[in-house]
Amino acid sequence: MKKIFALLMIFISAILVGCGGSPQSKIEQYAQSVNNGSSEKSDVDSDDEESTSSANQKTDVKGDLMIKMLNVGQGDAILIQTKTQNILIDASDTDERDKLIAELNKANIKKIDKMILTHPHADHIGGAKTVMDKYEVGEVYDNGCDRGKFAVYKGYINAAQKKNVPVKHLKAGDKLNFGNKVSFEVFYPTEELRKKFEEANDYNNNSIVGKLTYGDFSMLFTGDAEKAAENEILNSKYNKKLKSTILKAPHHGSKSSAGADYMKLVSPEVVLISAGDPSDPTGSGNSYGHPHNAALNSYIKSGGVNKNNIFWTFENGTITVVTDGKSYSVQPEKNSKWINNWLKKNK
Repeated sequence: MKKIFALLMIFISAILVGCGGSPQSKIEQYAQSVNNGSSEKSDVDSDDEESTSSANQKTDVKGDLMIKMLNVGQGDAILIQTKTQNILIDASDTDERDKLIAELNKANIKKIDKMILTHPHADHIGGAKTVMDKYEVGEVYDNGCDRGKFAVYKGYINAAQKKNVPVKHLKAGDKLNFGNKVSFEVFYPTEELRKKFEEANDYNNNSIVGKLTYGDFSMLFTGDAEKAAENEILNSKYNKKLKSTILKAPHHGSKSSAGADYMKLVSPEVVLISAGDPSDPTGSGNSYGHPHNAALNSYIKSGGVNKNNIFWTFENGTITVVTDGKSYSVQPEKNSKWINNWLKKNK
């Protein structure tokens, strides 16, 4: 009788497995809890949780779109490579130019088809002249702010003129083709808001904010946009388009950015932070103490990001994202659970 009962249980189990009755994986459970708005989402705060927050994130994806947040120190420099184009978003600081060139050479770059400079602060345009001196550059895009009295701005404009590289201005509503069905749509700023913040000498809130899309994958690029810019976007028609797979942390992870309402709408699976060594305030060093805990907590609590899916160039080195438009992988140069100690140390 016991043998018959055991055989019956094996038969029933086999039927359940065949009908999808097998236990859910951690990834499936988490994805389902996110889709259902379940309170189980808070489980990602566990130190032992795997660094995965979506069933679409894999450990190794052989995709044809590669995005690298380059480890250049405190400044920003992000390299995007499609099958047909190389795009550089921001060009780090003047004293980080050697790091930038080393990273571009490591990626075997010979030509930059498009260089997008989100705003005219030195830690975003400082290496632009050097890039044009070292590589063939197809075209440059900026936000239209004229800081002609500043040497670093004049240097990049003069280099573009000398090399006959066209400089174009981006505003909300513009769209760029990055090749291979990869698109980039600008959400911010409008011409009116650019002028408003320029008159106030508030160049962070003039930053170009735009979204890269490739199939089901997307990444929101934010420059140094702070809460004032975020609120303008929230009150625009683009608020419905903010949802993104990956967020480039606004303003190097500053507490002046990543407002709760903004993060709820972006709702990213991964956050990438470009910031330097907080113990080295020299030059363009990270004397600001980025990333700030207020921003980190906003990513986690308001944005719903697994804390192990927050990467920082200082701790993780260059961070490489590869996607085929469906699945994607995030590959840091160095694995580090820095965030646990950082949150405790900076309470």
